[in-house]
Amino acid sequence: MMSLKHSAIFAIIGCLLFPASAYGHGFGIDTISSVDVQGKKISISVEMPMYFENQQDQITITVTEDETKETAKNVTFLIGLFYKDEMIFRNYFFAENGILPITVTPTEDPKIIIHGEQDSLLGAWHGTESNPIEITGPLFNSGGLYNFEIEVRTIDEPTNIIENSDVYNADLSLIETVSFIQEDSENNDVEFRSKSYFDTISNFKYNPDVKEVTFEMPFDWSEKQMSHVPVVHVETHFPKDFVEFLSPSYTGYVNGIELFKSSVAVDDYSEDHERVVHLVLLQDHLRYMKNEMKKSEEPLPENMSFRLSVSEDAAFPLEAYTKSEDFKVNLAWDPIEVEPNIDTNFIFTIRDGKTNEPLRSSDYTFVIIQNGKEIHRVSGTAQIGGEFEKFTFSEDQTGPTVIKFENIRNTGQETEFALVVIPEFGSIAIFVLVISIISIIFVTRKNSLVI
Repeated sequence: MMSLKHSAIFAIIGCLLFPASAYGHGFGIDTISSVDVQGKKISISVEMPMYFENQQDQITITVTEDETKETAKNVTFLIGLFYKDEMIFRNYFFAENGILPITVTPTEDPKIIIHGEQDSLLGAWHGTESNPIEITGPLFNSGGLYNFEIEVRTIDEPTNIIENSDVYNADLSLIETVSFIQEDSENNDVEFRSKSYFDTISNFKYNPDVKEVTFEMPFDWSEKQMSHVPVVHVETHFPKDFVEFLSPSYTGYVNGIELFKSSVAVDDYSEDHERVVHLVLLQDHLRYMKNEMKKSEEPLPENMSFRLSVSEDAAFPLEAYTKSEDFKVNLAWDPIEVEPNIDTNFIFTIRDGKTNEPLRSSDYTFVIIQNGKEIHRVSGTAQIGGEFEKFTFSEDQTGPTVIKFENIRNTGQETEFALVVIPEFGSIAIFVLVISIISIIFVTRKNSLVI
């Protein structure tokens, strides 16, 4: 029986669905410009922590006047919070200086309780800097999409009530990491982890016969929804020593449509013992898939059905960044099939991580590691930015291997690639790209190798 367990770590990323431009998606703050309230242009910012893992965290909503760049005065909001179409709360909140901080304390208590004071006009909750509004109850205890409905009901004066106010919607994604125990080809348990930056992952399965994983996620393909979704990002994690599913690259599909190569990124750097495969779908990709699905004349589905399959095609050169992204290393090898007792040339180029230019006279240390022990170390200088190192694996040097570049240009910076040599499976070698991840949007760069 397959089992499932939830991680306790959550994160919040804001994807605001306002009828105006939104900025800063995925960085914990979004600003909505040119909202018209009684002829006055205002901007509304919603800010919250990227990681919702503390006992208490704060949501802050700020209204700024576009003309003066100062916060608006005496703003009353009507805010409703919804999860899976069910209302969690809907109440008035007042911000005298245009800034509304709300302390959120998630609990298992089924009752929502708001702590603060209420005015006599609309019953709006308000607090002070030393005693902010606090909401306790079953808030953000599950991953997926949360919808905020926001109305501006007063501005300038507390009694200046706005009739027939517009509703602005904010979709907030609570990121959840979920573990799925699956069986490999020999019926051994393997822990996969799935991390979604959009909505809840379900029906996760690994098929050892075809070496692929499948899973589903709810998704609304309507243009109204898609026009406000900048990116859909999901991650699949599995152990680095799970050789059966290691591959030079992977092919992704959504509802049977093959994804662009730039949508699939392999990451052996973020986690010490796990490989992470990222699927990143930008808005243009979503529209492309929608148009492809419409060709079938079938009703659009209400979800995304993902499929991630191994691919034996290695796209040379592979590239890896140092943590600071100051340097990038391109790597290829010859011959493509690495076997014991056969000389292998590891061909690489050291580049500027920002300009992508080859860096001449680049010192480096080339290291090969197996089972946590070094089996080869050599230092050199790439005079024109490109160089190669030769190594021959012996019969007993098989299994997971790390190719590491240390002390690049005498800076102490390093990066690495993962390698698996498995002669009993036909002497195949599997190399993977190692990248440093600093945002929820990835770009594939194709570069020529300088040698």
